[in-house]
Parts: sequence; C-alpha cells; structure tokens
Amino acid sequence: MLDKANAIAPEIIRLRREIHTYPELAFQEVRTARLVAETLREIGGIDIRTGVGKTGVVGQIGTGDGPTIGIRADMDALPIAEATGQPFASQTPGNMHACGHDAHTAILLGVAHLLKHEFAAGGLRGNVRFLFQPAEEAQDDEGLSGAPRMIDDGALDGVDHVIALHVDSTLPVGQMTLRDGASSAAVDSFRGWITGSGGHGAYPHLGTDPLWMLLPVMQALHGIVTRRVDPMKPAVVSLGVVRGGTVSNVIPAEVYLEGTLRSFDPDVREQLMTEVERSFAVARAFGGDYRLEIERGYPAGHNDTTVTNWMAGVITDLVGAEAIDRTRAGMGAEDFAYMTRKAPGAMFMLGAAIDDGISRGHHTPIFDIDERAFALGAAVLAETARRYLAGELQR
Repeated sequence: MLDKANAIAPEIIRLRREIHTYPELAFQEVRTARLVAETLREIGGIDIRTGVGKTGVVGQIGTGDGPTIGIRADMDALPIAEATGQPFASQTPGNMHACGHDAHTAILLGVAHLLKHEFAAGGLRGNVRFLFQPAEEAQDDEGLSGAPRMIDDGALDGVDHVIALHVDSTLPVGQMTLRDGASSAAVDSFRGWITGSGGHGAYPHLGTDPLWMLLPVMQALHGIVTRRVDPMKPAVVSLGVVRGGTVSNVIPAEVYLEGTLRSFDPDVREQLMTEVERSFAVARAFGGDYRLEIERGYPAGHNDTTVTNWMAGVITDLVGAEAIDRTRAGMGAEDFAYMTRKAPGAMFMLGAAIDDGISRGHHTPIFDIDERAFALGAAVLAETARRYLAGELQR
C-alpha cells in the first residue's frame, strides 16, 4: 500500500497546494468542497453527498453490506496572514491553512483513490465513508463546529468505526504519535470583566480601580493549576487577552480578560470553571465587581484501544514499530472527539516537520509541512480500512 501511495503522491501534493492557495474559513469551504466532490466523481464509483453539516462532503464506496468504516478529514483554514513565501501561498488576504487541514483533505482524496482500486480488485466486504468536514477550528452562532453538524446531518449513521490523522509540524517525517485513551484535550473559554468606578488618574482614592484589582485576579487565575488541581491530572489555564484603559490619566471603569481552559478529566474540567469564577470574585475584596462568561467547547478526545492497535499494526508493517511514539502528548483540542463519541475510533499524528531547524508551529503565519509525509499518511489510513473490510483485523 505504501508503494501505491507513493505512486500517487504527486497528485496528493498538487491537490494540497491548490487547496492551500485558496483557503476558506469555517463553514465557508465552498470552493474546497466543490474540488472535493469533483475529485471524488473523477475517481468514480463513489456515492457523494454535498452540503452535509452546511459545507461538508460525504462520499461512500463499498459493497453495500458488511461493516462501515469512516475516515475523516477537516477542510477549514484560519484567519491568519501567511508569511511562508511559498509559491502556492494563500491568495486570500488574511486567511491561510495554518494547521494542515489542506493536507488532511488532499490525503483523504488520495485514500479514496487507493481504496477505489482495492474494491475493484475484489476481496473486500463492507463500506468506506469519506468524511470531509467543515469548521474544525470554529463554531457557528449556535456553538457547534463541523463535526457535530455533520453528525446531526447523519454523516456517521451506520458507521461502525472511524479513523483520522493530523499532521504535526514538530514531529519528523516518518514518525507518528499514536496513543490509547486521551488523544486531545477538552477546551473551554472564558471572557471576564473586572469592574470598578474608574476616575481621574490624579485622584485614585476617590474611586475604585480595576487595573489595581487585575494583579490579584491574575495571580488567582495562574494559581489554579499549581494550587487547586490534583497534580496527577493535566490542566491548563491560559490568558490570551488583557485589555483596559485608553489614556494615561484616566482610570478605566473595567478591565477585560479572555482565556482558555484545557483538561482531560471531566471532573477537572468542571473544577476549572468553578476556580475561574472564584478567581474573578477576588475583585470584590478590593471594592470592585466582575462579570464572567464561560463557553463550553469540544470534549476531550478518546482513542479506542482496539482501533489504536489496528493502526499500530499497520504502521509497524509499513515502516516499523520504531516509527510509533506512544508517549508524546499535548493539550490541543480537536472536534474529532465528537465523532469518537458516536463510533469507536482513533486519530494519529503524522510527522511532517521540515528539517531545517526553523520552528513552524501550528496556528502561526509561517506554519508549513514536509509534503513527503503525505504518502505515508494515506497508506496508513487506506491499509487500515482495507484490512478492516478484508476481515484481517480482530474486531
């Protein structure tokens, strides 16, 4: 399968570059979805649904009977101005594929091509459902991202297992991260306002100053993980926005803060929200007040042990067990977590770091990946699905 994937690697790269050149934000992936649908039609033998989860595409190939395995790729870009200097860099000002979703989409189109030929060769019983998902990076006005939107539209109905990959710009090509259990963190966000009366900078004693209250509130927030959460349970509380005041001689009436919460354990998730509320309440001890809004985001992702073992076996046979890192973990969030709640599944991280000593982190203007990784990613997904439908995996 790896040889077959290497043979079509130039086409996967071409598709990735075309998608990269014209990035589209969450629930706006119209051009990308059209390219996906057109490519699936060119491959042939694939039933196609468009407009799934607003702008998603679902394709299915198979015998109609037997089990069904889903393979997911996300399609959306981010509101970041690209600074890679690549000849195929974004032509849409202010938007870029800064997380690799262009690669995910192109790789899954490659998987569809590979599996079309496997079905034509015979010996497979069952179905493969290709899930091209919108909006992994953002939520709509009702607080839903692409995965739950697709689930609501029936994209996973009848799917017995689901698999996916995510490129990793920090992991060398040829290496993959694959873990049992927790695979991505739950993510929640908060917006808070420390409020006072404000006043003239020359007469601070005549009012209440929210900037003065900011320091103890921030100390309380940053002490949550180190002093309130069980140290054996991972958690993150990070501030991303602190904003207050407009001129030097005016004490503002409020200070605005915005941050993110990450966790794996459901009890820790609830605890973080409670502790954030307590932290803002510190302002009252200094004569001020607060308002707080907490928005629940994606749940923690979970890799099913059986599916993880299937994929580990495939990787071992393709490139060797030494390619698998089962220890590397992070607090990134992924709405694929909704899909693995609907059907047992697993996601692996595909090493795609460019080996030149430059850090190209996800969600940065210089994010970029080594395209040599694409064939390996396509081979792992396709071979896992092939073995599943050929009855070669213990279910």
